[in-house]
Amino acid sequence: MNDPAAASLGDPQAGWIRLDTLARLRWLAVSGQLGAIIVAGSVLELQFNLWLALLVVLGAVISNLTGWLTFPRTRRLAEHEALLLLTFDTVQLSLLLYLTGGLNNPFALLLLAPFTIASTVLRRRSTLTLGALVIALASLLAFVREPIISPSGAPLLLPPLFLFGFWLALVIGVVFIGLYLRSVAEEKQAMAEALQATQMALTREQKFTELSGVVAAAAHELGTPLATIKLASAELIDTLSDRADALEDAQLIREQVERCHVILRSMGRAGKDDLHMRQAPLAAILQEAAAPHDTRGKTVRLDLSAIAGPDGDAPMPEVWRQAGIIHGLRNLIQNAVDFAVAEVVINGRWDSDSIALRISDDGPGFPAHLLARIGEPFLRDRRDPARARVRTGYQGMGLGLFIAKTLLERSGAAVTFTNGPGGGAAVDVVWPRTTIEAPARQPLGDNRPMDQSKVSARTADGARDQP
Repeated sequence: MNDPAAASLGDPQAGWIRLDTLARLRWLAVSGQLGAIIVAGSVLELQFNLWLALLVVLGAVISNLTGWLTFPRTRRLAEHEALLLLTFDTVQLSLLLYLTGGLNNPFALLLLAPFTIASTVLRRRSTLTLGALVIALASLLAFVREPIISPSGAPLLLPPLFLFGFWLALVIGVVFIGLYLRSVAEEKQAMAEALQATQMALTREQKFTELSGVVAAAAHELGTPLATIKLASAELIDTLSDRADALEDAQLIREQVERCHVILRSMGRAGKDDLHMRQAPLAAILQEAAAPHDTRGKTVRLDLSAIAGPDGDAPMPEVWRQAGIIHGLRNLIQNAVDFAVAEVVINGRWDSDSIALRISDDGPGFPAHLLARIGEPFLRDRRDPARARVRTGYQGMGLGLFIAKTLLERSGAAVTFTNGPGGGAAVDVVWPRTTIEAPARQPLGDNRPMDQSKVSARTADGARDQP
């Protein structure tokens, strides 16, 4: 993807979390800490350094208030800012646990909370840093802590085996949560980027389609005045045959009109964007999708046949000319041309229920160990270096095939990737016929008569202009 807008996708976790979101979570944590301290000291009558514990909670309150009053709530945190806040929360909770029994306190499990948030919003390096800090602090709290004293005066201590098991559970929790949430977050982000790239590709294709319609309409509308100018210049050439200087100007006018005709003809190939251009025969859609790859040194062969009807034949269906279908097929054909040795074949079949296409090439085929994953976004390891040197016309197959698969599936198609029995890759695209088939074309109707008053006025003007 060489689009400048697509380059902005390259910072996966930049600005993922708002300050307001993190602040509300911290207020919830502070409320829980304060409630636990009050219940432990007043209701359960446990003895610990109550005022120092409240001072630690006050530090969290001041920190949160400072963030709320200093920055707007809609501010999205940079990675280092989010890491700093989560590190502060981890250290603050560790201090509170130190004052209330260390790992003997069952609330030590909450050490996993800041790390869980980090696993979903921070990059791998920052997540590993915070995970190492959590493990280090949990290990320290297993040996260094202020005990909690029961109402009877006995310290509340877990048996050593239980204490070791709790510490081990915390360490395993850090590792498991880090790996699991990190994988889920990366997959979700890759999918979000790929869907955004798909939408961008579809938007570009739609703009090109609309632009071609506008240009074709302009070419159509300018045809009549240019024809009038051409006719008038021809008459001037005949009239000014005895005036060399004026004759040269009239000939120049005619040449430039001819040049405008050529330019508009080349720009208006797509035809005017009217109702009848919104649908086309299946062959025309495939030819439009394959057209950009006709000059790349590979043969793109179209083979269409039907299997329905009493004699084994049926008329070619007319389908909706959707930008998503054209772009998706174009990506699949591009992929086949990139890997083909000499030829790409597009087979089409249809019956009363479905329309099926197969795009196959005579190249090396899809890698067997990745065949089940083809169509996923950012499949970076799909090509080995030797094949990468061969494929010079296109960068990054994973996203291109994902875009094609997504766009075609949005149109109602089922897309499968296989390897042909004789070698080479094959992509099957099957639509239910009712999904993309356009209704039969209707007659245009009778030509509307011209306004006779305008014709008479033009005739009169022409008569007045005669010498």
